[in-house]
Amino acid sequence: MANFRYDRLSDGLRVRIVGGKYKDRDLTSPSDFRVHPTAERVRATLLDQLKPDLDGARVLDLFAGTGALGLEAISRGAKQCDFVETRPSSLHALRANIGLLRVAAKCRVYKKDAVQFAEMLTEQRWDLAFADPPYNSRMLDRVIAAWQMTKFAKVLAVEFAVGQEHPAPDYRHTIEDTSIAIYRA
Repeated sequence: MANFRYDRLSDGLRVRIVGGKYKDRDLTSPSDFRVHPTAERVRATLLDQLKPDLDGARVLDLFAGTGALGLEAISRGAKQCDFVETRPSSLHALRANIGLLRVAAKCRVYKKDAVQFAEMLTEQRWDLAFADPPYNSRMLDRVIAAWQMTKFAKVLAVEFAVGQEHPAPDYRHTIEDTSIAIYRA
């Protein structure tokens, strides 16, 4: 199957920042077959759509993985990003990427389950939240439901497999096997 979502290297996946201050900087990715970082084209489309929301934004990156979405947001002007990830190999790559870009002062990393983290939130703390859970799981349904109840971010941007159904967003776009959606409070 042709997969545009990432290029596999001998020591992991090739992921790079596609825009902003850190454009073309390569990021570390774990050699874990379960990790599928957001494809560059998908990330570029999503972040271009969110451009007005990025300058000085407080960002939450749920299911952070390598941190590519949150780090891309920082590269494009976000003030800070909180990353939520539980898998040890992903946490290692995420921390390495924060160090590589020298943005530790702008980042906090939470070793927590992203769904439970979202469900425990009670108020709006962020300007923008990303959620990119494993495709075809019901985790995204729970995150969207938690956001609908508390609006923990002004904007919720999500990524999921084509064919998955979710509440009607304010914006939706499909690129090959991936759909992105943006919800606004």
